[in-house]
Amino acid sequence: MTSQDARLAGQPDGRLDGQVALVTGGSRGIGLAAARGLGARGATVVLVGRGEDSAGAAAATLVADGIDAVGVGCDVGSAEEVAALPERLGPLAAVDVLICAAGVMSARSAKTLRTSESEWRRVMAVDLDGVWRTMAAFVPGMVERRHGRVVAVSACLGRMSGPGNAGGLAPYRVAKAGVNALVRNLAHEQGMGMRGVLVDATCPGHCRTDLGGASAPRSAEQGAETALWLAGRSADGAQTGVLWEDRQVVPW
Repeated sequence: MTSQDARLAGQPDGRLDGQVALVTGGSRGIGLAAARGLGARGATVVLVGRGEDSAGAAAATLVADGIDAVGVGCDVGSAEEVAALPERLGPLAAVDVLICAAGVMSARSAKTLRTSESEWRRVMAVDLDGVWRTMAAFVPGMVERRHGRVVAVSACLGRMSGPGNAGGLAPYRVAKAGVNALVRNLAHEQGMGMRGVLVDATCPGHCRTDLGGASAPRSAEQGAETALWLAGRSADGAQTGVLWEDRQVVPW
């Protein structure tokens, strides 16, 4: 158990009092649901949205419900904007929980051999590179403090052991498979939780969001639930570096 875990050991399971949680894609969908859940567990929440106005408006809805939240505009597809974000946040850059939920869907016609260079780069910039950039910006501080929870929102379509084998939506599927590999690689570099930092991916399922559509079977809150559970775990003996769905490890 790390010193930070020891400090928090007296808290009820899942409580995040005194911690800072940053959520990319936090202005809507699964990201906003995760931000709300983190705030309800006592965290100060930084909602990162692509635009300043949308992020601020989303944060205001949480503040109205008594949650300590701020909204910040930052396009995770931009290396320059992500690199500048820690300095913009000041003390709030000392993040304890990082949830990477920003994502875009590829064009329906984007098959492996029929995807334009611009479409491939557009999706990768956010769905894979954006996750890596955000980790690179905030996880070093977690490593230094020997405490952190990193959760990347992946997708069932990125599971090469399952629906990812169906083909089509190539940039999106490959980006999400890349996220799963990125999580595993970073977790190994951090001693698989032995150094106090847990790194995991979660498959939220087909949710009613802008990406999932209004007829999807799951709510955004259901999609965020496993990420919230991962954010509140102790590092002591925890399994990490894997893909989770409904609190169960799934192959990818």
